Amino acid sequence: MALCTFSLPLHFNRPLTSDFAKNGLRSTQFQHKHHQVKKRAGGVCASLSERGDYHAQRPPTPLLDTINYPIHMKNLSIKELKQLADELRSDVIFNVSKTGGHLGSSLGVVELTVALHYVFNTPQDKLLWDVGHQSYPHKILTGRRDKMHTMRQTNGLSGFTKRSESEYDSFGTGHSSTTISAGLGMAVGRDLKGKKNHVVAVIGDGAMTAGQAYEAMNNAGYLDSDMIVILNDNKQVSLPTANLDGPIPPVGALSSALSSEPDSIVIGIFQGVTKQLGAPMHELAAKVDEYARGMISGSGSTLFEELGLYYIGPVDGHNLNDLISILKEVKSTKTTGPVLIHVVTEKGRGYPYAEKAADKYHVDLVIAGVVKFDPATGKQFKASAKTLAYTTYFAEALIAEAEADKDIVAIHAAMGGGTGLNLFLRRFPTRCFDVGIAEQHAVTFAAGLACEGIKPFCAIYSSFLQRAYDQASQLPLLFF
Repeated sequence: MALCTFSLPLHFNRPLTSDFAKNGLRSTQFQHKHHQVKKRAGGVCASLSERGDYHAQRPPTPLLDTINYPIHMKNLSIKELKQLADELRSDVIFNVSKTGGHLGSSLGVVELTVALHYVFNTPQDKLLWDVGHQSYPHKILTGRRDKMHTMRQTNGLSGFTKRSESEYDSFGTGHSSTTISAGLGMAVGRDLKGKKNHVVAVIGDGAMTAGQAYEAMNNAGYLDSDMIVILNDNKQVSLPTANLDGPIPPVGALSSALSSEPDSIVIGIFQGVTKQLGAPMHELAAKVDEYARGMISGSGSTLFEELGLYYIGPVDGHNLNDLISILKEVKSTKTTGPVLIHVVTEKGRGYPYAEKAADKYHVDLVIAGVVKFDPATGKQFKASAKTLAYTTYFAEALIAEAEADKDIVAIHAAMGGGTGLNLFLRRFPTRCFDVGIAEQHAVTFAAGLACEGIKPFCAIYSSFLQRAYDQASQLPLLFF
């Protein structure tokens, strides 16, 4: 079976005739396609989210009401799966409007969640969600819909995946950038026990800014165990948390690499078959593969393939036809080693107020996630405070110190809004550093600054600082 490289935007059209096809392999041709939400044709009802109607009462979800677990999705048609995705999106909006939580990230993976649970046989197949704040659709489809009103409440559902909560939660998360490592461990453990299940790790482009993800990919390429990594690229590397002043461009070189979207390209390079050929043919195929991918393939492929992962993408993460076809092909392919599927999504997809918001309704300045809101207007019900937030007092005090001392700089790990350092950035744009989701790097970076006489102030959440303890030293670093 062949694996192909795809470019966004695309959709399946017809097979190409080629020497590969004659050998029982197949390539695929793609065409450009607009990614607009359309009203469903006859036979399938348009959901509230599709029509743009949002009300305080639970929306009608006739198809979703019949789905308690992923096994109930297996006989649905593509048309019905699209309706299911629309109803699932409406249900997420309604539930989060009542409890608060991470709305934008969950809306962005609705189609991906439906496709994954349709193609793979969870919980036998292991599905891991990095960080886990995008797992609300996953929870709804895996027997927890009737408990969504308890989300993030005492004795209620966790805001992230949690092994003790459901057998469908293969790995507990909350911290970032752990799923490739955990998924690789599960894949190797499966091989050692002689099992045949699949392992799929979903990781966002923000989480890809952390070093552990690359350590895991490097090891995965070496061990060569079969596993699938889904890179959920929603163009927010890292989070635009400068809520007071609007969005901040994503940080890091990875953002530039992933944001380039080449024209549609079809590359019929099939590594799987070369493993069964003689050494000369294998060497020739490898050279052709390296040339083709290095010169004309999708942006980012060379990086991942140098680490030993077979790259596929970019793929439209809101096109169920494409997602299901590609996932099925990768699932059915034997002895591939680690595969990375680059999926492009839009955070807040399908809810205009989230799509337009700077942070895509991902985070609030005070808590992790948006507060309760009115679905019809998008207005968030934020309690009026008699005093300023602690982070505001901290930022103003640090700004005052920095006014008097030009050696003071500020550092945060993708949390400019949550730490208050967006205020510092506005006053000192060249003295504030967002390093991405990379606390370990942030602290060592600060240590290097301190070596040169700079006075770094690291603002990192206490729950995230544990990822950087080993980097703390005797150098004069200040943590907040």
